Amino acid sequence: MQLTVGPNQFFWDAALWRDFYLRLADEAPVDTVVLGELVCSKRLPFYQTHFPDVIERLQAAGKSVVMTSLALITLKRERKLTEELVDMGLEVEVNDLSVLPHLPAGAAFSIGPLVNVYNEGTLGWLAARGARRICLPPELPLASIAILAGAAAVPVEVWGWGRLPLAVSSRCYHARLHDRAKDNCQFICSADPDGRAVDTLDGQKFLAVNGVQTLSASCANAAHQLPGLREAGVASLRLSPQADGFIEICKLFSDLIDGGIDAETLSANALPQAPGGQYADGFLAGIAGVDWSAGKGLAVVG
Repeated sequence: MQLTVGPNQFFWDAALWRDFYLRLADEAPVDTVVLGELVCSKRLPFYQTHFPDVIERLQAAGKSVVMTSLALITLKRERKLTEELVDMGLEVEVNDLSVLPHLPAGAAFSIGPLVNVYNEGTLGWLAARGARRICLPPELPLASIAILAGAAAVPVEVWGWGRLPLAVSSRCYHARLHDRAKDNCQFICSADPDGRAVDTLDGQKFLAVNGVQTLSASCANAAHQLPGLREAGVASLRLSPQADGFIEICKLFSDLIDGGIDAETLSANALPQAPGGQYADGFLAGIAGVDWSAGKGLAVVG
């Protein structure tokens, strides 16, 4: 089983973004890295000048490099950005199906977790269209994953770590929270490099927001589901970038896949770095998504 680093969902300082990926190239035992902007096209100009150096460094380290599309393409300039993305000559991860008409015949592309691949018909159509890899939506239970992986003509990937992407809106939650217009947000989302927690009125952890994106409050952790995912034929786990401790997370998952540690060890060692301070794997386990199959014993206190 391989490891894929998904696109960074958050807005980071350009120097932090560059250094994160340069270190990832040199130190992280992963196979594929997805770069680019998934959430908000306004963020892209701040760091896209670093693409050539980062891509070169990642490829020199033997890692496959893929460029993500936006999750929601609504503006003319975003369609233009999509065309420029295709022109880069790298595999494109499609997270909005409106990207497909921009792909010339034979262009390399894969399917990201924000595309609703829920049945064999959709899976087969995308593979016939030329998709080289399909990352299934994170809300699918293991039983459904097994059916899809068994029917797939291409490698299937599953979300392994990080806040789960739940929805994308045309409204910017960060801008609204700070009484700013979306077009004059002043990039306030950068103040929350792993998303901003949203609790219920009685203080229960509920969700997280990231600009126009809604995320899970908990950190998804598929470590305890690895045997079932392997048996189902899943080819790769996806790890979602976070501001701190991500190289260590990659190493822990690599050790888990290689049999050097067990799921309990990974979960205990990774918990201090888990966004939200608690785990969930309920979608995979076929129960409520917020649930954690290993019980309630692991949670950051305070």
